[in-house]
Amino acid sequence: MSAIPDIKPGQSIELLKELHILTRDGKLNQDSRRKLKQVYHLYQFIEPLLADVLAEGGELTLADHGAGKSYLGFILYDLFLKEKNAGHVYGIETRAELVARSRELAERLDFPRMSFLDLTVEQSITSPLLPERIDVVTALHACNTATDDAIKFALAKQARFIVLVPCCQAEVATVLRKNKNQSFGLTPLSEIWRHPIHTREFGSQLTNVLRCLQLEAHGYQLTVTELVGWEHSMKNELIIARYTGAPRKNAEQRLESILHELNLDELRQRFVY
Repeated sequence: MSAIPDIKPGQSIELLKELHILTRDGKLNQDSRRKLKQVYHLYQFIEPLLADVLAEGGELTLADHGAGKSYLGFILYDLFLKEKNAGHVYGIETRAELVARSRELAERLDFPRMSFLDLTVEQSITSPLLPERIDVVTALHACNTATDDAIKFALAKQARFIVLVPCCQAEVATVLRKNKNQSFGLTPLSEIWRHPIHTREFGSQLTNVLRCLQLEAHGYQLTVTELVGWEHSMKNELIIARYTGAPRKNAEQRLESILHELNLDELRQRFVY
């Protein structure tokens, strides 16, 4: 085992090299040390959720939606599931070359309880390759509406926990911009997105507000916080949803009111179902 002090005991050095967290000669430079810090920080948020599922006698299934190179799934397996000898990680990704690469890496590392599936959102909801229920759904830097797709999947799979780091939320801003002239006559709040930079930033924040209300309407309790320091990434919002089965009474009503007030009714089918 490497004596690198930043590396947790038992971690796969080969995995960290593959994820470019360690250099090819097994060293940490300044950039890779920052990456490692971010990975451990995210792990600190997710590890208690995995432990909760196991403590309650669950089999522990985790689906990483829009998995990309599946580095989150590999890290969670390496740091938690490998030692526990329990649980199964599903990486869902539509780019076939990334799915093939992840399958090869899992085989090489001898991580048998990992599956990588080349599926769309709709396919993943009904595919027999996935269990009927998933305990934990993650979507890390899922771009634009891909986060909403992960939410749709999580709700369909009755997920106990949902962990989201949204990225590049452009859809709401696009609709705000399209309806700008009409909105000026409807609400003075349209001044908030009068200028393009405000439209982009307000649209991004509003998207996550709508997502939180959507999840609360479906019986989830929300924690919204920063993932890492803003000096590392501007796409930094972490949303953790825990299913309680007790929907916030006015969440859907407030969601509908916001959509109507801001002239976003055409987005209703994305956030209300």
